[in-house]
Amino acid sequence: MDLNAVRTFVAAADTGQFQEAAAELEITQQAVSKRVAALEAGLGVRLFTRTPRGTRLTIDGQAFLPHARALLQAAERAAASVRPGSRALRVDVVGRRVATAGLLRDFHRAHPGTALDVVTLYGADAAVAALKDGTIDATFRAVTMPGRRLPEDIEAVPVFDEPQMLFTGPGHEFAGARSITPAQLAGQRIWMPGNEPGTEWAAYYDELAATFGCTIDVLGPSPNFGIETLLDTIADSSTLATFLSEQTPLVWPAGHDLRLIPLRDPTPVYPHCLLWHTDNPHPGLAALREHLLARRPEHAGAGTWRPTWAR
Repeated sequence: MDLNAVRTFVAAADTGQFQEAAAELEITQQAVSKRVAALEAGLGVRLFTRTPRGTRLTIDGQAFLPHARALLQAAERAAASVRPGSRALRVDVVGRRVATAGLLRDFHRAHPGTALDVVTLYGADAAVAALKDGTIDATFRAVTMPGRRLPEDIEAVPVFDEPQMLFTGPGHEFAGARSITPAQLAGQRIWMPGNEPGTEWAAYYDELAATFGCTIDVLGPSPNFGIETLLDTIADSSTLATFLSEQTPLVWPAGHDLRLIPLRDPTPVYPHCLLWHTDNPHPGLAALREHLLARRPEHAGAGTWRPTWAR
């Protein structure tokens, strides 16, 4: 359906005069007549009757008018969804269950008037490309990865160092510990089924494993069927563990008796940064940066561990 014809029909219905509708739309009266005639032909009904005082809606015209208004409103919402300055602030997170998604929830509570569109892209390369294309406004990533540098027009600022914890079942040798050191992980098997080669999180855990002598097991005892399978497997194993954050919003059955064990001396932290394009004009982007930087927690460098490429 031709939206210009629909817009012309609504203008004629509101003014009651084709001439006034033409003036409002800045087109000729003949163009108004042609658009309305084309719309009537497409619908197979008369929308107006002519009167000495102008035009009057027919019964069909009255029935069509609210739907015509809804069509124009939907078109405006569709355009606004991609129009810089009016569309929602579009932010990428690695996953909706990670700590950075929680940071966005906090931002939304503090700025309820800022419309937010949360997306999940796979890997830093895809996220940086989307920043350069303008399809997203910001992304949370760990940078810089080994051997890579960010493009000059992409800015990055650290916003959150996420402490890592050991996640075990009740039969694991560390299940009863109040805390352990990363050195005690030497020889331990850590199941990380989402560690895809080339991703920034795989680079992080690979260096952590090399530093402290544990083994990152990507395949594990079963294929990667998602977080529920991981929870079930960890709960039943006396040798498998994984890394999680205390801020990861997970709920598991009470019978699993799973344990989150703090890592101390040093505490491995995952270094989240906010990335954006220097030329991005979205008004919500500055508000997001200010919010995150004002609430950025500080971790003592002496008591934490980061990969060499993030120091």
